[in-house]
Amino acid sequence: VQLQASGGGLVQAGGSLRLSCTASGRTISSLIMAWFRRAPGKEREFVARIWWSDSSTYYSDSVKGRFTISKDNAKNAVYLQMNNLEPEDTAVYYCAEMSVPGTTVQSVAYWGQGTLVTVSS
Repeated sequence: VQLQASGGGLVQAGGSLRLSCTASGRTISSLIMAWFRRAPGKEREFVARIWWSDSSTYYSDSVKGRFTISKDNAKNAVYLQMNNLEPEDTAVYYCAEMSVPGTTVQSVAYWGQGTLVTVSS
């Protein structure tokens, strides 16, 4: 499977961005899709995940209430709506297909390429 992320850019603090990730190679079905991010000088960290089967979601504490992960079955795509962005959200964001419902990089089966989000203060 190939995962293609897009939608990153430069935004002021308090603004919003929507990231998209489309999958090619096969149809996403009973999988877990997720977003991770890596801030400058930091390790890659979990942001959010969604079960393809029932749309149940889980978020890291740092983004809960501000970010929303969603999916579109017909487009084979997953999204990350990011609201009330903070400078601390500046990072390269990666979409991923998880093999298990975890929050670590070890839970990921496939990575997409990243998309850079920069939040200015």
